[in-house]
Amino acid sequence: MTEPFRVGVDIGGTFTDLVMLDSRSGRLFTEKVLTTPQDPSMGALEGLEKILARNGARPGQVGHLIHGTTLVANAIIERRGAGVALITTAGFRDILEIGTEWRYDTYDLFMEMPRPLVPRHWRFEVPERVSPEGDVLQALDEEAVVAVAREIAAAGVDAVAISLLHGFRNPVHEHRVREIILREVPDLVVCISSEVMPEIGEYERSYTTVCNAYVLPIFERYLGRLTDGLRRMGIESDLYLMLSDGGTVHQSTAVAHPIRLVQSGPVGGVQATSAIGKLAGHRDILCFDMGGTTAKACLIDDGEPLRTTELEVARVYRFKKGSGIPLKIPVIEMIETGAGGGSIATVDHLGLVRVGPESSSADPGPACYGRGGLDATVTDADLVLGYLAAGSFLGGDMQLDVDAATGALARNLADPLGVSVTEAAWAVHETVNENMAQAATIHALEKARNIGSYTMLPIGGAGPVHACNIAMKMSLPRVVCPLSAGVASAFGFLVSPTSFTFVQGGVMPLDELDFAAINAMLSGMQRDGRELLSAAGAEGDSVRVEYLAAMRYIGQGYDVEAPVDDEMLKACDRAAIRRSFERVYETQFGRVERDMAVEVVSWRVTVSGRRPSIEPSAPGSAPEPAHARKGQRQVYFGPEAGFVEAPVYNRYSLLAEDTFQGPCIFEERESTTVVPPGARATVDANLNLIIDLPTG
Repeated sequence: MTEPFRVGVDIGGTFTDLVMLDSRSGRLFTEKVLTTPQDPSMGALEGLEKILARNGARPGQVGHLIHGTTLVANAIIERRGAGVALITTAGFRDILEIGTEWRYDTYDLFMEMPRPLVPRHWRFEVPERVSPEGDVLQALDEEAVVAVAREIAAAGVDAVAISLLHGFRNPVHEHRVREIILREVPDLVVCISSEVMPEIGEYERSYTTVCNAYVLPIFERYLGRLTDGLRRMGIESDLYLMLSDGGTVHQSTAVAHPIRLVQSGPVGGVQATSAIGKLAGHRDILCFDMGGTTAKACLIDDGEPLRTTELEVARVYRFKKGSGIPLKIPVIEMIETGAGGGSIATVDHLGLVRVGPESSSADPGPACYGRGGLDATVTDADLVLGYLAAGSFLGGDMQLDVDAATGALARNLADPLGVSVTEAAWAVHETVNENMAQAATIHALEKARNIGSYTMLPIGGAGPVHACNIAMKMSLPRVVCPLSAGVASAFGFLVSPTSFTFVQGGVMPLDELDFAAINAMLSGMQRDGRELLSAAGAEGDSVRVEYLAAMRYIGQGYDVEAPVDDEMLKACDRAAIRRSFERVYETQFGRVERDMAVEVVSWRVTVSGRRPSIEPSAPGSAPEPAHARKGQRQVYFGPEAGFVEAPVYNRYSLLAEDTFQGPCIFEERESTTVVPPGARATVDANLNLIIDLPTG
C-alpha cells in the first residue's frame, strides 16, 4: 500500500489528540498537543507534523484523515459566529424569544433565557402561508421578499436562515425565498429549514436553521485553512469529519451541515468505548469521558449507545434543561455531568467549594502548567493529591509546577476556607466526583436503566484518574480502563463508519398512513444516502440502511423512535409498526396504552458503510522498559486513609494476566489510572486494566 496510514484528529478545549493507524501492521501511534484556541487548525497541523515525524511516516503516506472538533459548539457558546438574519412567515418574527413558553424554573420571577443569536432588527417577515398538510393557503408575496433582501443587503449580515411555517411539509416557498435572496444578494450564505431540519417544531426548527447559518461561514473558513495546511504539508487525501450521531462524512457534506458536528469530538469517545467494551466482553457500558474542559457520560446498551434527536447548547444554567438553545439533529445521547481537568474551583458566597463551569482552557491552562494561570483547577488538585506526577505528564514532554498548583489552591481555596492545601484539594476532587456520580445516576433512572448492571469505561485525559472514585459512589462493581484512554475520541474516529441520516417530518395517524407515498419517500432518501456514501468511497454491497419512525400516542407532546423494516413497510403492516413502537415505549415508561391511537411524527433513514475493525494494542511510539514498576509516591485517598505509599507502574510494560492490588498508579503518556485501596486490577488479553472495586 502506498498510503497505509489512517489518522484521527480530535480538537478539544484544552488538548488536540491524534491517533495514527498503520494498516499494514495494525499498530497504533498517539500524540497530544495543546489546542490553539485562536485558530484550532494550527494545533491540528502541529500535532500531525509531530506524529508523522516521531514515527518515521511521510505526509504522502496518509491515506485517510478523520477529524472531530468543538469549533461548532464553541462558536455558539462563545457567540463567535457570523452575522445572521432570519426570515419567517408573517407573524412569527419573535419565535426565537417566545420559544415554547416552557419555564425551566417555575418559581424564578427573573428567569434568564439565552439571548437570541439573531437580534430583532435582523429578523424579517414575509407574507405567505402553508397548511399543516402542506397545502398553499396564501401565495408568497415575492415583492415583499425583494424588499427584505434589500434590507438584509444594507444590514451587512453574512448569512440568512429561512424558516417558514410548515415549510417541512411543503418547501416550495422556502426554495423560492432562497432564490430571490441569492438573486438580490449573491454573496450571502443561505440555509433553509426544510433542508436543515424538515420536522415539526417551529421553535426548534427555526433555531437549528439559525445555528447552521450562524456557524457555516466560520466553519467553511476553518476547513479552508485546515485543508490548505494539509496540502502544504503534503497530505493529499480527502478530509472526513465526525458527525454528532457517530458517523463520518466527506468534508463537502459536512460543510453544508456544520450544525451536525456540534457534538463531533465527544461522540468519537463513545464510539471508541463501544468498540473497546465489545472486545473486553462488556456490552452494557457507562462511558465516562473527562477531558480538559468538561465531563460527559453516555449509556451503551448491548454495544450500541443511546441516541436522540434533541439537545441543547449554550445553557444559561449549565445543568438546567430548557435554559439553552434547542437543536434538533441526530445525536448520540450524552449528558454533561461535570467539570474537566481545567475547570476552575472557587469558594461561593455560602462558603462552599464550586467547580466550573469556567475553565482555564489551554491558554493559560491550570496553574501547574506554568503558563501564567493563577486559578485553582481540578488538575492542580489532582497533582497536589499525588494522582499526577510532575515529571511524567504527557510522557515527560510537559513539566508540571507543583509549587504553582499549591499556591493557587492556597490562595483561592485553602486560605479563604481556613483549611490546609491538602484538604482544599480533596474538597475539589470530591466535589467533582460527587457531582458526576449524581448526574450519571439520575440520567440512568430517567432512561429506566439499572445503573448497577453497567461497567464503567473511562476515557479522556482525566477520566481514569477519577473513574474508580466515581464508580464506588455509584456502587458499580467494575471499571475497565483501556490503553490510550486520553486519546480515545481520536481512536473512535477510526472505528466509525461513513454514515448519514436523512429525516422527513409529517404528522399522520398510523391508521391513515399512505404506504405507497411513504415507501416512495423512504426509497428516495435511501437513494440519496447511497449516492453520498458512494461518492465517499463506500462499496455498494457494504452499505446498510436503517429505518426509524418517531411515534407517539395521539395527544402526547413527546415521541419515541422505533425501528421499522422493509418487511413491515412493503406489507403495509400497521400492527407490526405499532408493536415496535410499544416495545420501545414500554422500555422507557414501563407501560403502554392499549386503547389509544398512535401517530407517526417523522421518518429517519440512516445509510452507513462498513464499520472499520481495529483491535487496540500498545502504541507503537511507547517506551518498553524491562520492568513495569517505576517507583512509588505518596497518594491521598481521603481523610481516613490520608497519604498512602502507592507503587507506580509503567502502563506500557504490563502483560496480559498481570495482577495488582490497590492502591497503585498506572502511568501512560496521555492519562493516569488511579486504583484505590482494596481494589484489584488485572490486565486482560487486550491490555485493558480490569479493576474490581471493593464492595460494602
